Amino acid sequence: MSLLIFSILSLLVMFADYKFREVDSVRSALSTMVAPLQIIVDTPAQVWRWVGRRTADYEVLHEENEELKRQALILQLKLQKMVAITTENIRLRELINGSKRIEAEVVVAEIIGLDSDPFTHEVVINKGASDGVISGQPLLDASGIMGQVISVNRYTSRVLLISDARHAIPVEINRNGVRAIAVGNGISSELELLHLPDTADIEEGDILISSGLAGRFPHGYPVAVVSYVKHDPGRTFAVVKATPLAALNRSRQVLLVSLNPLPVSAEITDLSNKEKVK
Repeated sequence: MSLLIFSILSLLVMFADYKFREVDSVRSALSTMVAPLQIIVDTPAQVWRWVGRRTADYEVLHEENEELKRQALILQLKLQKMVAITTENIRLRELINGSKRIEAEVVVAEIIGLDSDPFTHEVVINKGASDGVISGQPLLDASGIMGQVISVNRYTSRVLLISDARHAIPVEINRNGVRAIAVGNGISSELELLHLPDTADIEEGDILISSGLAGRFPHGYPVAVVSYVKHDPGRTFAVVKATPLAALNRSRQVLLVSLNPLPVSAEITDLSNKEKVK
């Protein structure tokens, strides 16, 4: 019965709305009264849609930010690799320029290992007997003599550096030809000159080159620069120290000079029983 009554009322209202203009004002008034309620009812839906849009925008921005971070990291890694490659190319160019000054045939090698003993200055290179490496072969970098091969395997070789306390190399002062023996003392940045007369003409800054007298190292290769000279009239020999020109702790690419050296035991001298200049 209630449904019938409401249906009849609805039909009457529709008829009145269609026939009479006065109903427009009533409808407008009712719409004005109902508008706040509609706004209140619609507010949660509007807030939800706003939050949804903001959440979607945040997710998009977050994904874009993460992607940009990944791209920036990749570019940074590529840049670091490019810097490393550029630096290596510079070192290789210096090495090539250094090899042009060497009359003998050379083989480019790479240092792949170091001795863990801090009192032993030895390195391992990636060239061995299969590459024609022989015991006693001199090793250089772009700046000067580094050492000599002391043992050879099929694919690798072990090199004794000139800073090792067991190593000695005949040198001469490039300025005047005065000869001496440069020995290692276990410090990679320092060599000592043995048995140089106190009256010898030597100065700080003098370049020491290999004299070639022992037959191991060819003549004329840079070895070190004199860094300290002390003349004491009360002593027979001068106190002289020098800094190796080769980057013993930094060089990675190196040069093996192909020569016919003497047996390695003839050049590697154990100085434990010899007097060293203090």
